[in-house]
Amino acid sequence: MLRVGLTGGIGAGKSEVSRRLAAYGAIVIDADLIAREVVAPGTDGLAEVVDAFGPGVLGPDGVLDRAVLGDIVFADQHKLARLNAIVHPRVGARMRDLEESAGPDSIVVHDVPLIAENGLSDAYDLVIVVDVPPRLQLDRLVRLRRMRREQAQARMSAQAAREQRLSIADIVVDNSGSLAELDRQVGDLWTELRRREALAAS
Repeated sequence: MLRVGLTGGIGAGKSEVSRRLAAYGAIVIDADLIAREVVAPGTDGLAEVVDAFGPGVLGPDGVLDRAVLGDIVFADQHKLARLNAIVHPRVGARMRDLEESAGPDSIVVHDVPLIAENGLSDAYDLVIVVDVPPRLQLDRLVRLRRMRREQAQARMSAQAAREQRLSIADIVVDNSGSLAELDRQVGDLWTELRRREALAAS
C-alpha cells in the first residue's frame, strides 16, 4: 500500500486533483467529507459542537450551519483550536478505519487540508501539495465560492503559509493553469504513484 497525503490551501483546487486520482483508481479518503459526517445530526460530535458554541450554529433543520460556525472560529484562534479538538480525533479514527479496509496493493490518498498545520507530513509515504499563488486563491474564493473578501482572507490566514506547505511537499501540482493542464499533470502524477507503489511492493 502506498499512503499519500494530498493537501493545499483553500481554493487551490485540491478536490479537483483528488477527483481525478479517484478516477484513475486511487482510494481517496476525504477528510472534509468525513468532517461533515462526524458532526451530522444525531452524532455526539454535533452535540459537542453545540455545547461548545451554542445552538446558534444550527440551521432550522438541525444541521450544522458551517458558514455561521466558520465566521465564529476563523475570527478567534482559541475557538478554532476548540473546534479542531472536537472534530479532528473523530476524523482521524474514521480515516484509519477506511484505510484498514483497503487492499494491500492500493494507492490510498488522504485528502487532508491541514497536513502542514498539524505536522502530519511524516505520517505518509509522500506528500502532494496542490499549489496556486495567494492572489489566485483569493480570487477563486470570492468569485467561485461567493465569499466576502474579508471572509476569504480570514480562512486563508487560518491556514499555513504557502511556503510552509511547499516545504513539506514531495510533489507539487501547480493548479494555476487550465483544467486541461491539470489533467496532464494528474496523469503524470498517477504514473509516478504507480511506479512508487510497485517499488514499495517489490
